[in-house]
Amino acid sequence: RHWLAFVTAEYVAATGDVGVLDVATPFIEAPELEPGAEDAYVHPAVSEKAATVYEHCVAALELAFDTGVHGLPLIGGGDWNDGMNRVGHEGLGESVWLAWFLDVTLRAFAPLCELKGEHDRAERYREHAARLVSAADESGWDGGWYRRAYFDDGTPLGTKDAEECRIDAIAQAWAVISGQGDPARAALALEAVEEKLVRMEDGLVALLSPPFDRMPHDPGYIKGYVPGVRENGGQYTHAAIWVALAHLLRGDGDEALSLIDLINPVNHALDGDGVARYKVEPYVVAADVYAVSPHVGRGGWTWYTGSASWFYRVAVQYLLGLRLVAADGRRHFTVDPCIPKTWPGFEMVYRDGETAYRITVENPRGVNRGVAWIELDGAVLDELLVPLETDRAEHHVKVMLLGG
Repeated sequence: RHWLAFVTAEYVAATGDVGVLDVATPFIEAPELEPGAEDAYVHPAVSEKAATVYEHCVAALELAFDTGVHGLPLIGGGDWNDGMNRVGHEGLGESVWLAWFLDVTLRAFAPLCELKGEHDRAERYREHAARLVSAADESGWDGGWYRRAYFDDGTPLGTKDAEECRIDAIAQAWAVISGQGDPARAALALEAVEEKLVRMEDGLVALLSPPFDRMPHDPGYIKGYVPGVRENGGQYTHAAIWVALAHLLRGDGDEALSLIDLINPVNHALDGDGVARYKVEPYVVAADVYAVSPHVGRGGWTWYTGSASWFYRVAVQYLLGLRLVAADGRRHFTVDPCIPKTWPGFEMVYRDGETAYRITVENPRGVNRGVAWIELDGAVLDELLVPLETDRAEHHVKVMLLGG
């Protein structure tokens, strides 16, 4: 439910289209779950009650203020990982990952509250985001990485002393993506992912390790999967992409590209043995890759994953650095890459309507990132923002990486 606010904030920041906030859209209605029930298969009805997109976002974010004894957000019937649907089904379990995600979302949405004249709400969101970060660092840190969650009875999930699920990738990746927690801890957490979850020889990034199997605490239906399959210790590609993003945000284009190459479906089927092992389409991002013998490296759930859009976004916006930016009442783009040091540069073409921008990035010093200047049609720009035109012409953009 919080993803709506996350996506809306990012859309407005990129396009400047604040009108989307006032678009009215209905709610949906369905019967409440019976006592003791975990799910219900129903066809929800479109409600007669409607609200603006902004009001929908606010309604979702207000739920972010429900926290547990550690000050962390309640996990309820699951957070991003809906397979962990019994970690907090009694209403007391908490999510460390959700603290990091809500920090990012609340801070991103606060400027939209200010646009709507709700300055007190904006400040309240920023203050709560800071409290969540403090709670994650105080109660989520396990000594070498961040815990994943707390069960209803207070038992931690994702701790070094556990026989199963000692470490989960997304709590570590989003500690970096947030950028608000302890930097030294976030760096250690990402190193732990590299050591314990990245399996270069098998071509995958495991979501968690070791898989759930016999532990007495029941995390949910995730435990029903065979150990090493799907969310239960296999590669869940959505999360693997976030690990690559975390490296890009830390400025390590070399490690990030190695993970992107690892995830890229094309690289799973470069020869006959790879095709026989992967078994699914090499031109489609798979939702998961199995990590258990005899199916190590086998892909699953193609054509059915949001991982594809995240793969595209991380590659284009964070590796190549092409991002749309709304500023001063008009649309721009910037190019702020984070690439391997061995890349001498690259070229790409961006088309906005019938206007084309031929972009050349030069990396003469062999750095990961650090744009010195951007040139548009032979003239150096005062800022690192290229204004988008509607003149149907072809423009030439040069980006100089010098580091620093």
